[in-house]
Amino acid sequence: MDEKFTKYLNRNKNINRGYRNLDVWKEAINLFSLVRKRIKEIDSLSFKVKSQIEDSILSVSSNIAEGYCRRFLKENIQYNSIALGSLGENYSQIFALFSSVEIAEEWFIIYDDLHYSLENKLISLNKSLIQKLAKNEEWKNDYIIREFVESYGMEE
Repeated sequence: MDEKFTKYLNRNKNINRGYRNLDVWKEAINLFSLVRKRIKEIDSLSFKVKSQIEDSILSVSSNIAEGYCRRFLKENIQYNSIALGSLGENYSQIFALFSSVEIAEEWFIIYDDLHYSLENKLISLNKSLIQKLAKNEEWKNDYIIREFVESYGMEE
């Protein structure tokens, strides 16, 4: 993630914004930026095609965040699976553009490497959450931010 934006991830922290610490979310944001910039440069694509490509790649980080914010393992797994589906959809779209020579090989290789990294990390995250679920471990869902318990005189 670009350094100029990193400082904003450390502002206004709470339990609901914890997804901002996930590498998969940060990589999804980076991949969105890469794809969006490239897609905007291709004049021969219709608005509809550009919109579909942007929607699929934006959906990845959005679903990672939404699943995390729901605070239940089953829903987090489900939304990560939806993010993986959107990631696959976006790969198919970008590969179609590459195969029709709308996208240069050099750019495609950069995209493919970033996509592959994100895809594998998201698969690993989901596997670990599924293992946690199989062990009947639940997400600590009490919304108490431990660092503030003492400050506000709250009891656990």
